[in-house]
Amino acid sequence: MRDTARITAVLGPTNTGKTHYAIERMLAHRTGVIGLPLRLLAREVYDRIVALRGPSVVALVTGEERIVPERTQYWVCTVEAMPEGMGVDFLAIDEIQLCADPERGHIFTNRLMNARGLHETLFLGAETMKSAIAAMEPRAQFMKRERFSELSYTGSKKISRLRPRTAIVGFSVENVYAIAELIRRQKGGCAVVMGALSPRTRNAQVELYQNGDVDYLVATDAIGMGLNLDINHVAFSALSKFDGRRMRPLAPNELAQIAGRAGRYMQAGTFGVTGEARPLDETVVEAIMSSKFTPIKKLQWRNDRLEFGSLDRLIRALEQPTSDKWLSRAREADDLSALKALQGMIDVTARVSTPQDVKQLWDVCRIPDFRGISAAEHASLLADIFGYLHDEGRVPDTWLARQIARIDRSDGDIDTLSKRLAYIRTWTYVAQRKGWVEDESHWRGETRAVEDRLSDALHGALTQRFVDRRTSVLLRRLKQKESLVADVNDKGEVTVEGELIGRLDGFRFRQDQTASAEEAKTVRQAALQALAPHFNLRADKFYNSPDTEMDFTEQGGLMWGEMAVGKLVKGAEPLKPGVEAFVDDEAGADVAEKVKRRLQHFIDRKVAAAFEPMLAMSKDETLTGLAKGFAFQMSEALGVIPRAQVANDVKQLDQDARGQLRKHGVRFGQFTIFMPLLLKPAPTRLRLVLWSLQQDLSEFPEAPPPGLVTVPAVKDAPQGYYTNAGYRLAGERAIRIDMLERLADQLRAENSRAGFEAKADMLSITGTTLEQFADLMVGLGYKADRAERPKVKAAPAASPDVDAQTTLAEDEAVDAPSETAAAQPAAETDVAPQPEAEGAAVTEAMPENQSAPDADVQADAEPEVEVFYTFTWGGNASGNRNAKGRQGGKPQHQGKPRGKPKGKGPRQDKAQTYQARPPKKEKPIDPDNPFAAALMGLKDKS
Repeated sequence: MRDTARITAVLGPTNTGKTHYAIERMLAHRTGVIGLPLRLLAREVYDRIVALRGPSVVALVTGEERIVPERTQYWVCTVEAMPEGMGVDFLAIDEIQLCADPERGHIFTNRLMNARGLHETLFLGAETMKSAIAAMEPRAQFMKRERFSELSYTGSKKISRLRPRTAIVGFSVENVYAIAELIRRQKGGCAVVMGALSPRTRNAQVELYQNGDVDYLVATDAIGMGLNLDINHVAFSALSKFDGRRMRPLAPNELAQIAGRAGRYMQAGTFGVTGEARPLDETVVEAIMSSKFTPIKKLQWRNDRLEFGSLDRLIRALEQPTSDKWLSRAREADDLSALKALQGMIDVTARVSTPQDVKQLWDVCRIPDFRGISAAEHASLLADIFGYLHDEGRVPDTWLARQIARIDRSDGDIDTLSKRLAYIRTWTYVAQRKGWVEDESHWRGETRAVEDRLSDALHGALTQRFVDRRTSVLLRRLKQKESLVADVNDKGEVTVEGELIGRLDGFRFRQDQTASAEEAKTVRQAALQALAPHFNLRADKFYNSPDTEMDFTEQGGLMWGEMAVGKLVKGAEPLKPGVEAFVDDEAGADVAEKVKRRLQHFIDRKVAAAFEPMLAMSKDETLTGLAKGFAFQMSEALGVIPRAQVANDVKQLDQDARGQLRKHGVRFGQFTIFMPLLLKPAPTRLRLVLWSLQQDLSEFPEAPPPGLVTVPAVKDAPQGYYTNAGYRLAGERAIRIDMLERLADQLRAENSRAGFEAKADMLSITGTTLEQFADLMVGLGYKADRAERPKVKAAPAASPDVDAQTTLAEDEAVDAPSETAAAQPAAETDVAPQPEAEGAAVTEAMPENQSAPDADVQADAEPEVEVFYTFTWGGNASGNRNAKGRQGGKPQHQGKPRGKPKGKGPRQDKAQTYQARPPKKEKPIDPDNPFAAALMGLKDKS
């Protein structure tokens, strides 16, 4: 029957449907077997046949995998693992041109010469094998298959310019990884396919590419062996490879085998070069496109008639030459090298005494060197396995379990996981060999489970390193012109298709900074497209939100909650600032206008509420003449004006005008004209921002902390800062202007010519220590003479009635306003008192004639010393003096108390102030002048 069986060679380039034809022919018979060049391809064909006939009749046999149902009809195998001596109706060998391969060619040649089906045999491959097949099998018939689609050459292109659905081919692991990393940065990611990958890992990577998660595939020449992928273009990154012995250029037919993966079925494909690969010669290009190559003249061959009488006879049989002109003895393969290495081991040769021992040793030597560490280490492992098989009849479970346990770890990087996968393949191969282990089913399952775990871990590591899912997903959706759906959570994080791409800060998109420069454009394009509806929804929500959700910052920023949505800009008038909205251009003009309008409403209402008294005054139509003009000045100055700045205007105001202004809360103080209600923290904070805008400051000074009477001087403060902050600079500190006026009321009752000491109320009002108070007084134009004197202890406590009367008298004296203050309305003088600052203290002098109450103190004891200051008017009307007598604003130290002051004694009817002289008779008397009452009294007496 074998002589009448049909033998057909189906030859042609890639994409001719040869494998598909072979599957159809096999399924037309009752039984069949097909040999394939790769474990990966065998798994692919197995899955296709299982889908057609079910798993109960289909077997998969490779060196590391064995699935054999009881009712097997169809066998899918690698060429090396094809069962021999099995009578099946149909037999096929794919990629038969591998008979010329230096490493595995002798296996394919053996199948060409010896493997036959009972009814039909197919040899599938390139047309270069036609002459060799005819010589080896004269009965063979030939069927030529033409390529379904056209294949054309596109020349050289940079990797960054390669279009989607491209496979970039490298010929080393390092080259593949380097290209994959570059693709990830520029294109969002790629899938990686190499022959060393397990089928599970390879399938997972191919699925990434096939379903469109990535548009690029980086692979070795493994894709040239029948893997069916949707590839439009193949780009060679190199034109030479290491064949196990040396680097050699790829032959035109090898390039064609890989390039032919471009274009599937009726879809045309292209090929070219990229990276450092030089452009292909015209003759090579023409040969690839026309599928015309030099016919194969020699097939790799190794004697398959082995003799197991002894190791020497086995080796001689394996090295036997051939006289056939079509055959060339194969170079020494790994199994023969291992056999020779084991022959040199005494403990191995000592065990080899029978033909069965020789055959068993040869079976062990055929374990592939999956690990690829070194020939010596591989030989050592084989020696251990042979020793167990020879001595115990099988590999011990405990030893095998230890080997597997060391590998069964899914942590580590890509290289580590790849090595573990290579190691487990050795034990998978051992478990597949019949009779080598105690429980074949258990160990096959165990090794398969470990391989699956490592495969999944490797797939995850490859994906994590070489795929940017965010960019790849966005690119795919943009390419397909699908509507992208964005989601913005309560933290403002923006996700598109489940991938985090950035944050939405108000109405501006902040892109995730982890994106590379190449990815940034794609991410932003996708984000703004997806965020378009969110911008409109957020603008509506913002427009309808209450003012309580908004605020301004000390630097003029406008906030909506924690989101910056705009900033204040200089307006035509101080109380009418403009706004600038922070809105991305892509959000649209309508959104920008709505946000800007809402911000303007907010700040207008904020100004109206904070400056309500002043705005009411500016709108009062009953104000006329000088009062109306002064009200305008107050509005321009935002409610606070130093008196020296408008002294002449104040003098020209009559009592009626002043009364009209006082009704609106204007207080005419000795140092400042101000509206007390505008000194509160909220108006002060806003006033500083508005003033900073008018001054075109690049950095706005902040308001002092609320509640403090005095604050340290701010270094390099811009001119006008203290006034708008509601303070007056005096020495090294600044004092709040309302508290300064209360202090001025007390100072008017003192004899500034003869000199006076600080009272407890003065320190309480200012919230300062004695040293700080002295510095402040110098800043106001006074002289401060520092002196020391013996400290006198306090007198014994008086009776309760006396103490009460004294306290009451002191309280009345403190609360009694000066003559000028009494003449002013309550709104001008009644400023809410501030709590006394911690640490403020005053040392009150004891009368000189008062003796120490403690009679037990010894006369020769050195008395305690106290420091005190005597303040006299310095005549500096500017109020911020740095005179010779007090360098740097520090009080002048005198060492001893001064004697009786020179000049006239104090005059009780005219308190001394910073105005050294009273106004002349011919000038109108200022009712607010601290000397007004005294002068008018003198006139009356005269």
